[in-house]
Amino acid sequence: MIKYSRVLGLFVFVFLFAMCNQKSKNETNKETILKGSIDITVDETVKPIVEDQVAVFEGTYYDAKISIKAKSEAEVINDLLNQKAKVVVTTRDLTQEEKNRFEKSKINPRVTPFATDAIAFISNKSNNDTLIALKTVIDFMNGKADPRIKGLVFDNPNSSTVRYMKELAKVNEIPKSGVFSFKTNDEVIKFVSENDGMIGVVGVNWLSQPSPNMTETIKKINVLSVKGLNSDKYYNPTQTDLALKEYPLARDLFIINCQGYSGLGMGFASFVAGDIGQRIILKSGLMPVRTPGRKLKIRNQIIKDKE
Repeated sequence: MIKYSRVLGLFVFVFLFAMCNQKSKNETNKETILKGSIDITVDETVKPIVEDQVAVFEGTYYDAKISIKAKSEAEVINDLLNQKAKVVVTTRDLTQEEKNRFEKSKINPRVTPFATDAIAFISNKSNNDTLIALKTVIDFMNGKADPRIKGLVFDNPNSSTVRYMKELAKVNEIPKSGVFSFKTNDEVIKFVSENDGMIGVVGVNWLSQPSPNMTETIKKINVLSVKGLNSDKYYNPTQTDLALKEYPLARDLFIINCQGYSGLGMGFASFVAGDIGQRIILKSGLMPVRTPGRKLKIRNQIIKDKE
């Protein structure tokens, strides 16, 4: 009987120890705003700036792991609506129809604007004309041939750049002739660098932050100055012209979080919209939604070094 009691006691002890261990493990693996792992689906046209943000975020919070999945805008939004993705980065806010779908599912998306990006027109370096009117591109998309444009080159038929230009041109489909598409912005840049007369349409982030293997290719293209539909001046996709709201192809960037709880998605969005994240935006060449402050140390007198 005593032996049986000892065996039973040992069994209870082992069971409780295992349960405590499991509880401790679950607590360790529990996701918070600064700990855990998450996948973020990102519009391919703004992938470089998101990679920068993730690198600094993970370097600051060692228990956080964020994996980036770059897709076309159509795929990003579809994944979000079908709840295949919980946190996404887009170049537009949700439409009212999309918000209504979430409302029916009793999901309240948290939308965080964090930067102003731009669509850039690029040409081969051999093209001496670095000016282009937006109307010229719109007319081309409406099927009107122009001797200055041999073709338009997009990254992906379902990308945010295609959707943006279709809305501007007020067309449902892009022309079947004179328009080329690839899969990534890097492929567009490479194609334009090798083909005179082509106009590439890319996210400016890929030009301001090229990958090491694209540095030499970038030197072979021109970033064109663009004249808007209601302007007589040409502007560039620079921070200055974005800040002054002069560049006609500017667009805002958003983090949309549908996690529904205080998880890593919320922590990352807060980080990107905060002081450090906004400084990263500023350094990247894009325009942050709020300009980070600068602290100045004022001295009453200058202390000269001793000779």
